[in-house]
Amino acid sequence: MVLTTRVTKLLGIEHPIIQGGMHYVGYAALAAAVSNAGGLGTITALTQRTPEDLRAEIRKCRQMCPTKPFAVNFTLLPSLAPPDYGAFAAVIVEEGVPVVETAGRNPGEWIAYFKSKGILVVHKCVAIKHALTAERLGADCISMDGFECAGHPGEDDVGNLVLLAKAAEKLRVPYVASGGVGNGRQLAACLALGADGVNMGTRFMATEEAPIKRGIKDALVQADERSTTLVMRSLGNTERVFKNPVSLEVQNIEREKPGQIEAIRHLVSGENYRKSFQETGDAASSVWSAGVVMGLIDDVPTCAQLLTRMVQDAEEIILGRLSGLVNGGVRSKL
Repeated sequence: MVLTTRVTKLLGIEHPIIQGGMHYVGYAALAAAVSNAGGLGTITALTQRTPEDLRAEIRKCRQMCPTKPFAVNFTLLPSLAPPDYGAFAAVIVEEGVPVVETAGRNPGEWIAYFKSKGILVVHKCVAIKHALTAERLGADCISMDGFECAGHPGEDDVGNLVLLAKAAEKLRVPYVASGGVGNGRQLAACLALGADGVNMGTRFMATEEAPIKRGIKDALVQADERSTTLVMRSLGNTERVFKNPVSLEVQNIEREKPGQIEAIRHLVSGENYRKSFQETGDAASSVWSAGVVMGLIDDVPTCAQLLTRMVQDAEEIILGRLSGLVNGGVRSKL
């Protein structure tokens, strides 16, 4: 059995599973492994230092998965010195990337730009009102990010059990569940709630092909669902991160100096976790995004093994447990 949804048809993929963008993780090696396994892999644009570096990474990915689609994550970050978004966007278009995952504030200009170039747009949202706006702006698909997600879950603290069910009532375009997803049981549940697939980040960090040090992967396996915490709440820019001495220090500083980014900037710098991911493998030395799905991560499989297992488990639940709950397969007349 193959799980065919609006998302698999839209994106031209075999399995309704997307690897979301992740800083210092979303490189060609991981994106290609996910795409070759039947999902949609994603390169993170702003992990690359320059637009030309992104061009090289896109070409590398295409060489590794020449017959499969892949995406590029294009996140609009609040910054006093923003990157040259136009130059990065131009490279994405010039290289013929078929799908872009947009995220961040005020995406209208870029959704319109990519759509005008024939590129499919999946926009990440943490609230239904933002999803409806993105739909109106032309997004082809929505990634609904629940409070469980790694990174920035927004400020509303709404979990996916409610968010996904409401999205089914409000959205016309396909949507995928993002946040807290890591196994086939959850894939089946998300489909039942109305989603057309899932988007995973933290779970893909704990795969053989993820280009990060083994110490980070081991930390994800050893942790549980209580091993995250929230930082930067006082700044209105909440981030779910791995619970370690550095993230707890950030929280302590925020209690003493709420809303003062300069007081914590040295601790939340992206360069700190780049070193953890790419150089040291020390999970306790920096602030890095991680989701509560850690409670369901027990191994470090290949991407192909992970996707095959998830789809098989989802199929068994859909055909076995769920269908078996309907008495004799006869619909109620109530």
